[in-house]
Parts: sequence; C-alpha cells; structure tokens
Amino acid sequence: MKNLNIKDIAKLAGVGVSTVSRVINQHHDVKEETRKHVLEVIEKYNYIPNNSARNLKRSDSMDIGILIKGMYNPLFARIVEIMEKQLTYSDYSVVIHYNNDGQRDIDTANEFVLEKKLCGLICLGGDFDEVQDEDVIRLGVPLVLTSTQIPTEVDQALFSSASIDNEDAAARAVYFLHDLGHRNIGLITTGVDDKSVGTIRTAGYLRALEERGLPKKENYFEVGAYTFETGYEAMQRLLKKAPDLTAVFAISDMMAIGAAKAAMDAGLRIPEDLSIMGFDDIDYAAFYHPTLTTMHQPVDEMAQSTAEMIVDILDDHAANRHEVFSTELKKRASTRIFEE
Repeated sequence: MKNLNIKDIAKLAGVGVSTVSRVINQHHDVKEETRKHVLEVIEKYNYIPNNSARNLKRSDSMDIGILIKGMYNPLFARIVEIMEKQLTYSDYSVVIHYNNDGQRDIDTANEFVLEKKLCGLICLGGDFDEVQDEDVIRLGVPLVLTSTQIPTEVDQALFSSASIDNEDAAARAVYFLHDLGHRNIGLITTGVDDKSVGTIRTAGYLRALEERGLPKKENYFEVGAYTFETGYEAMQRLLKKAPDLTAVFAISDMMAIGAAKAAMDAGLRIPEDLSIMGFDDIDYAAFYHPTLTTMHQPVDEMAQSTAEMIVDILDDHAANRHEVFSTELKKRASTRIFEE
C-alpha cells in the first residue's frame, strides 16, 4: 500500500481533512464518536502525522506562503496568527515573507512562489490595482488576497479574496463625525504612492464631504505611513496649517493614536477640543487613553475565511470565491458632540 497522507485518511474515515487535523491536534470541537473513528483509521493504516514523516511521504509541496505588505501593522499580526493555526490544522506548513522591496507586489509574489516552491499564496495587504490576468496565471498556484483593495480589472475567477468595503466604511466614519456636529473634519491618510486601501479610504472621506455638503479644503489633509510616528508628525503639521479643525479622521488606528498624542502634546484635550477617529480597531484602540473611536474590521472572520478558501481550493478543487465582510463603528471616548 502507498504511504498515506492526511487526505487519504480523511477519505477512508469519511470526514473532511480539517476534521482529521483537529483530531490529530487534540482539539475539543470534534464529536467523541467521530474522534474514535478517525483514530481507529489512523491506527489501522499506521499514519504518522508529524512534519518529518509527512515530508518523507510526499513529493509535492504542502507549503502555503503568506506575503505581508509592511511590518508594523498589528492588525496583520492577528490575521497571520489565526491563518497559520488554521492552515496547520489542515496539514499545511506556512512560509511568511514581509514585502518591503519596492517592486510590484505581484512580481514579489511570483518570486516568492518560485523560490519557496509554494503550493498556494495568501497576500496580506499590498497593491494589486494594476495586476493583469496573465500576472495571476503566471503564479501557477491558488491566490487569495486579504485585507487589500481587490483588483476589478482581473478575471475574478482567477483568484479569491476576503475584504471589506473600504470606501463605504471610511464614508461612514465621516458621516458619524458630521452627525456629531463637526464641520471642520481633517484627514490623515497615505500618499499618492499608496494605490490600495489608503487611496480608497480617502475616496470615502471625499465622498462623505460631498454628500454632506462640506467643502474640500487642501489644508485639512496630511500624509502618514501607517505608523505611530508618521501619524504624530502629520498631526503636528495639520495643527499648524488648520487650527480650526474640530475633528480628525485617520485612515489607520496607528496613525490616529500618533495623531492623538501630538494633539495632547500641543495642549489640546481629546475629545473636548478635538475629536479623533481611526480605522481598523487594533487591540491598542480599546486600551489607549482616551479609548479610540474607530471602524472595526472583523479580522478573525476574514482570517478564518482566507484559510478555508485556500484549503478548499487545494484539497477539493473548489472554485475561487470572494467574500466582503461588514465593518462596525466602535464609538469610544476619543469623539464627542461638537458644541460651539
């Protein structure tokens, strides 16, 4: 008999690969009857599910790559943690690479796949707005884009995605500030080189201004780079050129927290003198003082869905699919009703 892998055990036991993986990893969310049956099959066929044995039993790669754009986003750390755990349950290994090399993200992705001989790829963040069909086909492995802007010019059947509607969520953030009575609402965003979520969230801000009849003022804009430091520096510049602001929306929580620190260092009280709002709902947001009002991304669900998508494609040849997750406004202490 040939050496068996986890897919063979799942087929013999009449269960899914993820169920076999949960039994092997001693997870409690498996019915006792199912657990006993799977263990009997494993014992009968002398299946050894450790990494070294598995590597000896297969010639095809079981490595899934996670390509992460940027190193400083705690939101991504949580997503990677969940995906890595789920993929390991499904008998895959994970190879992580941080992409900061300056070339097109899709080109870095292709090099990553070739160098590590990956069987699948997850791209976390990144800029794919100019990707063509041939770029995705060239990868030669299943691709899932997560927490980035989804390219609309590419045949959607060629890849999968887990995302949110960034423009709508950003617009809702500005609607919220407007509903509190704010009319002078600043924006801390990313620069023109960011073709992904920064640009889209900026579009949401501008859409909200237009829909609420508020003028676009150039001195209400400043640029950062998804870090505490650049958010701090952007707010320092913003306060100098737009002292009439009563609220500021930053397109990431990290920039919002940096901005809040800069405002307080300048002698302003939050939210009494200035309301601050972020985006993402990273863990810091609920523990910063004052706690940060923000747009919550359902990162646990997005991470779980991403892992399930790529496993379904690899194990069962499932079709690519696209899931758009809902965001939620988290009202906390950093915003208040504006009173003249």
